[in-house]
Amino acid sequence: MKAASLIVLGCFACASVAAKPPVVDIAFVGDVMVAEKPGEIIESSGDPLAAVARWLDPRRLRIANLECVIATTGTAEIKPFTFRAHPRTIPYLSRYFDGVSVANNHSGDFGKAALAEQFDLLDAAKLPYFGGGRNLADAHEPWIVERNGIRIALLGYVEYKPRSFEASATRPGLAWSGEDEHVLRDIRAARDQHRADIVIPYLHWGWEDEGYSSERQRTFARRMIDAGASMVVGGHPHVTQGADSYQGKPIIYSLGNFLFNGFETEATLTGWLLELRVDKTGVKSWRTRVVRLNADGIPTPDLDAASPCGDSKSDEVRSCTGK
Repeated sequence: MKAASLIVLGCFACASVAAKPPVVDIAFVGDVMVAEKPGEIIESSGDPLAAVARWLDPRRLRIANLECVIATTGTAEIKPFTFRAHPRTIPYLSRYFDGVSVANNHSGDFGKAALAEQFDLLDAAKLPYFGGGRNLADAHEPWIVERNGIRIALLGYVEYKPRSFEASATRPGLAWSGEDEHVLRDIRAARDQHRADIVIPYLHWGWEDEGYSSERQRTFARRMIDAGASMVVGGHPHVTQGADSYQGKPIIYSLGNFLFNGFETEATLTGWLLELRVDKTGVKSWRTRVVRLNADGIPTPDLDAASPCGDSKSDEVRSCTGK
């Protein structure tokens, strides 16, 4: 009888192991700009992301904000900085990222025709993008990824000028987050219509060089979570902006720069890579890792630096080192 009992217990143990819920590991990075110096390095067969490659393991779902337009056409808009990269950079992006947000204040730098060309180029290369499209409905459509039986919806929005980059009913452009109710409808639709288990909006918001979130960001992040977002990720200020947790769901206000030249201060040369693990119920754990950029905008890990981390067990945000 004892032997039989041991066998039964052993089977229960096996069943317990087999029943462990599937998970997906995700990596988010902030602003990636592949024009200027980073683009020159890529086009000369260099690898500006070599030092952080282990954090961008292809077994993860890897997502970046593409902070430029990739095109050969168009005329530069009248604004302080305009960034256009060559299509030869797309295979490099595809090596390190599974999808990119195009919802930012540089995707429209060379006009609507260049933005439409970028969509064609990314489609041809089979590099998914979100936060922009050939018309308003397309721009607000989520990128749906299914891995290990978990459906993940990614939504991208920009709310930093110029608003002329916004898509219209008939013209290409970006998803604008200043229309809060439209964003909240998108989040609910990702749950109800697209049957997503995990919904993550990636916001391009906040003020440049400000190392803290605004009341607008904090309030709207909570509204998005109340509408069904599993977490909120942000970027744009070119500096990191801290993290928060609401109802056990993380809010990372800005990841800062990740691959971007032209900056000089310690804050703008510091970025975070965000790692998280999700199952069908939500984000189980998350952490940020610090990178330091050199004068060419190339990131290297800073394993001694501490940055925010947390889990779903509480709304506490801790500080963890990269080791």
